Amino acid sequence: MRASLMLAVAALSTSAAHAESLTYDQAIRGAVANAPGAAAARAGVTAAQAEAGAAGSLPDPRLSIGVDNYPISGPPAFSLSRDDMTMARVGFQQDLPNLAKRHAAQAQAQSAIVTAQATQEVKLRQIRLGAGQAWIDLAYASRRLAAIDAIITSLRALPPAARTAVSSGTARPAQSLGIDQAIAGLEDRRDELVAAVARARAMLARWTGVQAPEIAGDVPAIDLAPVRLRAALEQHPDMISADAGIRRAQADVDAARAEKRPDWGAEVAYQRRDPRYGDMISAGVSMSLPLFARSRQNPRIAARQSAEAQAEAQREETRRTLAADLEAALADHQMHHSQWQRAQRVLLTLAQERAELETASYSAGRASLTDVIDAKAALADAELTSLEREAQVASDAVRLTITFGSYDR
Repeated sequence: MRASLMLAVAALSTSAAHAESLTYDQAIRGAVANAPGAAAARAGVTAAQAEAGAAGSLPDPRLSIGVDNYPISGPPAFSLSRDDMTMARVGFQQDLPNLAKRHAAQAQAQSAIVTAQATQEVKLRQIRLGAGQAWIDLAYASRRLAAIDAIITSLRALPPAARTAVSSGTARPAQSLGIDQAIAGLEDRRDELVAAVARARAMLARWTGVQAPEIAGDVPAIDLAPVRLRAALEQHPDMISADAGIRRAQADVDAARAEKRPDWGAEVAYQRRDPRYGDMISAGVSMSLPLFARSRQNPRIAARQSAEAQAEAQREETRRTLAADLEAALADHQMHHSQWQRAQRVLLTLAQERAELETASYSAGRASLTDVIDAKAALADAELTSLEREAQVASDAVRLTITFGSYDR
C-alpha cells in the first residue's frame, strides 16, 4: 500500500512539474511550430524550390580526349610519329536544347513548387485541426467532468435525509436505495469522462509536444460565415494543387511539342601532331533531325494532351467534392446548433424547474424521495446533454473554419 501510494504521488508530482497551460491560439501555434509533419512539409517546399533553380539550364558540357588517324597497317603501322596525320585530340562539346524545351522544364518546376506548397498547406490544416479539436475536446470533457462531480456531490447529501425519512415512516426502505443507484449510474458516466479527459489530453500532447497540457482561457467564439467559406473554396489547398496539376500537364504538352524542334550542339577540339607539323583546331555544330514525328513525337503529344484533359476533369471533381462536403458539414452544424439551443433553453430549463418543484414538494411532504432523485438525475442528464451538444457545435465550428476557411490567428 505504501509503495503504491508513493508511486501515485510521484506520478502526480511528475505530471504537475511538466504541466503547461495552453489557450486555444497557443495550442494551434505550438502545433504548427513543433509538429514533425509541419517540418516535413516545409522541407518538401524547400526541395521543390531548390530543384527549380536548375530547371531549364543547359546540360553539363563534355570533355573528349582521343587519338585521330592512328595507323594500323602499312609502314607507319602502330606508330604515333611516323605518319604526319596522327594527332592527339582534346575536345569540348556542349549540347544546346531548343528554347521551347527549356521553358517547358521551367514551367514544370514551377508547378512542382505550387504543388509542394499546397501539400504543405494541407498538412498545416490537418495539424491545426487536430490541435484545435483536441483542445475543444479537453475543454468540454473537463467541463462535463466538473459538472458531474457537482451533481454527485449534491446527490450524496440526500442519504441522511433518506434515512431520516425511513426512520420516521414517511418513506419506504427501498426508496433510499434509489439514491445509491443514481449515484452508481453517475459514477459510471464519470469514469467515461475521466477517460475522455485523458484521451483528449493525450491527443493535445501529440499535436503540441507539451507533455501534460492544461486548458487555459475561454473557448473561442468562432463566428461561422457560410458565404465566406463558400467563396474561399477556390483558394482551398486541394484546388490549388489541382490547378498546379493542370499547369504541370500543360507544361508536359509543351515539352512534348518541343521534341519536334531540333536541338543543337557545338564542339571545339585542339589537335596536336608531330612537332615537325603544325597543330590544328577543329570546330563544328550539330543538330538533331526529328524526321519521324509521326511515329515518335506525335504519339507523345497526344498522350500528354490526354493527361491534361484528365487533370482538368480531376479539378472539377475536386471542386464538386469540396462544395458537397462543405454544404453537408454546414447542414450538420445547423442541426447541432439547433439541438444545443433546444437543450439549453428548453430541456435544461424544464429539468431545473422540475428539480426545484420536486424538492419543494418533498419538503412539504407532497412528494416522495424517489421523485426528488428522479428529478435530480434528469437534471444531471440535461446538464450533461447540453454540454455535449455545445461541444459538438464548437467542434463543428473549428472543423469548418480550419478545413474550408483560412486561419488568421
